[in-house]
Amino acid sequence: MTTSPSSRTYETEDGEPPESPLPASPSAAAAIRTPTAVAAGPAVFGVGADRVDLWLVHRPDGAVADSLARTELDARERTRADAFVRRSDGLLYTAAHVALRRLIGCYTATRPEEVRFTREPCPTCGEAHGRPAVAPTPPPLHFSLSHSGDLALVGVAARPVGVDVEKLPGAETVDLCSRALHPDERAELAAVPAGEERARLFARIWTRKEAYLKGLGTGLRRSPAEDYLGADAARHPAGWTVLDTPCDAGHAASTAVYGAAPAVARVRRVPGAWLLAEPPADGAAVRTGPHGGPPP
Repeated sequence: MTTSPSSRTYETEDGEPPESPLPASPSAAAAIRTPTAVAAGPAVFGVGADRVDLWLVHRPDGAVADSLARTELDARERTRADAFVRRSDGLLYTAAHVALRRLIGCYTATRPEEVRFTREPCPTCGEAHGRPAVAPTPPPLHFSLSHSGDLALVGVAARPVGVDVEKLPGAETVDLCSRALHPDERAELAAVPAGEERARLFARIWTRKEAYLKGLGTGLRRSPAEDYLGADAARHPAGWTVLDTPCDAGHAASTAVYGAAPAVARVRRVPGAWLLAEPPADGAAVRTGPHGGPPP
């Protein structure tokens, strides 16, 4: 079963959807509609078959950037954060992984620093480099993490899920990477003018593709040319629902979930203050959700 991105309604934490960078091409836009904003209820850290929770994390700056809860990361995560050449990339990585640990901690009633991760078997070779997972395996809980540019995205669901977020690419990146796409996706790109319009369409196709491949558990070890994720949703991979996910004007994001479309896909922003090692003086503004989670 494949579900068109146009069938989704997103709930957001403040009743206003994050601005969604929709492709300007009529052929691509036909499969997408602007998310409908509805009043969001309180954040509940539980999972259900008909629900996908999506959390946006912005790259921190100022005092928040200097006070992230790095001690909650494990040694490998801290080493990787420090290895980035650009400080901004290391900050986004750190913020994304602090958010991931705190969110998974809320869903599993576990202290963030005690959350342990593993890898599921690869669906093609059986080796332990498939989807990331929580260890030991909790009651049905799947997650996915992506970060690019100034933004990270965490997806949590009761069934296999993949998310991808990408900063809108430049013309050179579009030209180079589009060669790896499915032939019909390349044809759709060639049908729109070069420049911003083509970049937005490329980013939409690419995030759908990476979200699906991450949900599948292969990542880019599976050829990006093998699966079609262009404008015709009826031709998307069987057995998966691929959702265009609202984020901000400088990025594109997508979510892939195994099985039928969820009844609700909630998009919330993680406030920067929630990522601090020590909450600010008005700590009530930081921990207003259940189990010390971020506000809804």
